[in-house]
Amino acid sequence: MPFVKTLVSFLFLAALPAAAEIRLGIVGTDTSHVIAFARLLNDPMSPDYVPGARIVAAYKGGSKDLESSISRVDQYADELRTKWNVQLAPDIASLCRRVDGVLLTSVDGRVHLEQAKPIIAAGKPMFIDKPLAATLADAREIARLAKEAGVPWWSSSSLRFNDFITSLKFSDTLGVITWGPGPIEKTHPLELSWYAIHPIEMLYTLMGPGCVEVTRTYTEGADVIVGRWKDGRIGTVRASRPYGTYGAAVFRTKEVSLTGPKPQFSYRPMVVEIVKFFETKEPPVPVEETLELFAFMDAAQRSKEAGGAPMKLQ
Repeated sequence: MPFVKTLVSFLFLAALPAAAEIRLGIVGTDTSHVIAFARLLNDPMSPDYVPGARIVAAYKGGSKDLESSISRVDQYADELRTKWNVQLAPDIASLCRRVDGVLLTSVDGRVHLEQAKPIIAAGKPMFIDKPLAATLADAREIARLAKEAGVPWWSSSSLRFNDFITSLKFSDTLGVITWGPGPIEKTHPLELSWYAIHPIEMLYTLMGPGCVEVTRTYTEGADVIVGRWKDGRIGTVRASRPYGTYGAAVFRTKEVSLTGPKPQFSYRPMVVEIVKFFETKEPPVPVEETLELFAFMDAAQRSKEAGGAPMKLQ
C-alpha cells in the first residue's frame, strides 16, 4: 500500500501543469550584462541556469553621445535575436505589452528616468541595472513615480550578492573599507555613479544605511570617499583609475576580516534575486537604501566641488 500511495502521488504531481515562465523584456541592449542575463535565463543546458523566467523581448535604445553605448547596442541586440530567440520591439510601450516584467539595462544612467516612465505607466515590475540614474534628482523621481503607480522595482550592482562580499556581513562590524575600479564618464553629472557605484554598493552591503556626512578626496588616479554613519562608524571607499581589483576589509570587535586575494565574481547570485523579485514582487534591496546610496554619491560630488570639504547627505 505505501508503494501504491507513492505511485499515485507521483502521477498526480506529474499531471500538474508546469509553472509558467515569467516573460521578461530588456530595455537597452548596449551593455554586456544583457548577454550574461540571457545565458543565465534562456539556456536550460547551462550549469549556471536560473529557472523561472525567460527573456523574450528587447528594445535596443542606445545613446548617440556615449561611445560605450553606440559601439555595442546593435551587436548585442543582434546576438539576443539570433542566439537567444529574443524578439526586438520598436518601442518600450510595445515591449511592455509582450512581457510580465522589465529589466531596464541601458548602460547610460541619464536615460533611465525617461525609459522608466512608460514601464511604470504599463504597471510592469522593474529591475534597473546600475546606475539607477545619473543624478540624485532623477533617482528620486523614479522612486516617486513608481510609488504613486504602485509599481514594485529595485536597483543594484551585482557585487552586492557575490559570496566574497556577503560572507563579510557581521553583527559586530565597526567599520569597512572597500575598493574597486572608478573610471569616470564625463557625460554623467554624478561621477561616481558610472563605475565607482560598485565598491560603494559593496560598502552599503556591509555597513547598511545610516550615513550622514561624506568627504571625497580626488586625484587623477583615484578617489577616496569617507562616510560618517550616525552611530559613529566610518566607511571608506577607494576607487582606482583607470581600473583596479575589488575587495573589502571589515573591522570588527576583535579582528579584521578580508576578502581573498582573487575574489570570484558571478552574475548568477543577482539573477537569482531578480527572478525571486518577479515572482514575489518583493525587492531584495529596500528603495530607501538605494536612494541613500545615491545621496551618498551626491554628497561626495559636492565635496569634490568644494575642494574636499565634508558634506551632509541631502
